[in-house]
Amino acid sequence: MISTNDFKTGLTIEIDGDVFSVVEFQHVKPGKGAAFVRTKLKNVKTGGVVERKFNAGEKVEKAHVERREMDYLYKDGEHFVVMDKETYEQTSLTDAQIGDGVKWLKENMTLGVLFFGTQVIGVDLPNSVQLTVAATEPGVKGDTATGGTKPATLETGAVVQVPFFVNEGDLLIIDTRTGNYVQRA
Repeated sequence: MISTNDFKTGLTIEIDGDVFSVVEFQHVKPGKGAAFVRTKLKNVKTGGVVERKFNAGEKVEKAHVERREMDYLYKDGEHFVVMDKETYEQTSLTDAQIGDGVKWLKENMTLGVLFFGTQVIGVDLPNSVQLTVAATEPGVKGDTATGGTKPATLETGAVVQVPFFVNEGDLLIIDTRTGNYVQRA
């Protein structure tokens, strides 16, 4: 059990059998009446966000979420096969479990897979990945005065905006949290 006074962003709690992650919280002390904690909670299974108020000092169940390091092996139809680095046990993940990170997946990449009991509730990708440009239009000489960008398709199929000087075959570093080009590798 954990007190609502100890809430912090990213904390996982269990309410009515569902697992929620604290997205935002605020301690409120009105001039009249008892203090309370206003929160935004994200359901880690469905992705839905709800707002909820708790009395100050109220106890809630802390969800024990386990993070395991796993290697992404290959895509098998609709599923993505990952392997636990310690037990070598293979698990199949769906698009919904990985979320937007699907477009950054590259074979042999290490992922942090979040488990609540035996159920996968989420996947943490590395903050940045190195991907090769599969297709982009060549930059026009002298077209860099405006510092513009052009679309580039990466080896995973994701499309990102890159500076004009980037060419096909270049290895780029991409921020997986924002989906933005960082630099050439």
